[in-house]
Amino acid sequence: MLRSVEVTTVLALAASPSHNLHWRDTLELSLDCFVCQRLGRTTIFRLGAERAVCSGDRESGEHYTAGRLASFDHTIREAQTILRAVVDYWWAPFHDEKRDQPAAALTRTPWVRHHLGYLCPDQQESGELTTQTNIVRPHSGSCPYCSAPLIESHEAPWIRLLT
Repeated sequence: MLRSVEVTTVLALAASPSHNLHWRDTLELSLDCFVCQRLGRTTIFRLGAERAVCSGDRESGEHYTAGRLASFDHTIREAQTILRAVVDYWWAPFHDEKRDQPAAALTRTPWVRHHLGYLCPDQQESGELTTQTNIVRPHSGSCPYCSAPLIESHEAPWIRLLT
């Protein structure tokens, strides 16, 4: 069955836009994988890629799975950057033998991580920040080169099963 998940993330921006903060084209989402038949696998989606990568487990390792980043858009509004992404992936029912639990279309504890990039104008160095559902909030991120504040996260990303 084809499933779609919408992920929305809102971050407060620092007062200075000098670091050219931008969303990276990578999103990580926890999903129950029908290929390796394991629950809650970190699945990596890249914009433009025709398939996703499942982290697998210690025995099988990572592998490709049927999924793609179908939509990836952002807006800047009132000192906030808002990312909305839609992920399409294939899901089929299975039973995780190792955990003795059935799979779910959206894993029981959904988790997402977004990546952001920036360029420090003082040091001409690039860097990356991440935000994810399971961090203590409020959470802030700053440039390690010049200590300028870049973002602040007040709420976890929203994950919603569409189909």
